[in-house]
Amino acid sequence: MMHAGRSILVVDDDPQTRKLLQTYLNNVGFRVQAVANGKDFRRALEKAGADLAILDVTLPDENGFKLCQWMHEHPDFFQIPIIMLTARVDEGNRVLGLELGADDYLCKPFSLRELLARINALLRRTSISPKSATVGGQVLAFSEWHLDTVSRRLTHLNGDEVILTGTDFALLKLFLDHPQQILGRDTIGNAIRGRDMLPHERGIDTAVYRLRQRLRDTAKPPRLILTVRGGGYLLAAEVTLRNRT
Repeated sequence: MMHAGRSILVVDDDPQTRKLLQTYLNNVGFRVQAVANGKDFRRALEKAGADLAILDVTLPDENGFKLCQWMHEHPDFFQIPIIMLTARVDEGNRVLGLELGADDYLCKPFSLRELLARINALLRRTSISPKSATVGGQVLAFSEWHLDTVSRRLTHLNGDEVILTGTDFALLKLFLDHPQQILGRDTIGNAIRGRDMLPHERGIDTAVYRLRQRLRDTAKPPRLILTVRGGGYLLAAEVTLRNRT
């Protein structure tokens, strides 16, 4: 099967949802473990890891936002793609999940085929070897920052290192590959989600906002990643290649 060997860890407090996801995703070739609470999720991830995590927002012991933040801050789990599931349709919850490091978001009830499409898109993104991103393992230097595309380390000139999620890295790498060029929303959406974004989705704006925070680009207006009205976004800095040390 095309998904043989890829593992997914699901946390959802609803037993029917757990059974549905485990059965469906197992049938298409994934190895799936489904748990009911945050404590069991942490234990399972620390024991066996995962290629992708699906988090329900509402859990009996802690919410999915806390688990998302914990994964983002964990040195072993911060690059695992995260899809959040919730019955809540409030846009504020979607934005909060994305700001905390989630890679995508679906509201219940959802289509299993849509979920599978989003899983496949995120796994395609993460299956690209970072070593292929830069010939010879060079470092991309821009403004006050260096990005090592092999280790995926973002380092400030003062030595500070910034942790990048998978979405952060994909978006930053896209900007660095196309410096001083306007990137449209569809181009960005395909880079960070592996698909075109729907008109009502704010995932691109949230991802750009989060990357600006990582880059300390918080001036108004921003000086590094510029918003082009009606066009998209643009990295204003020049980019140079440097050898890894």
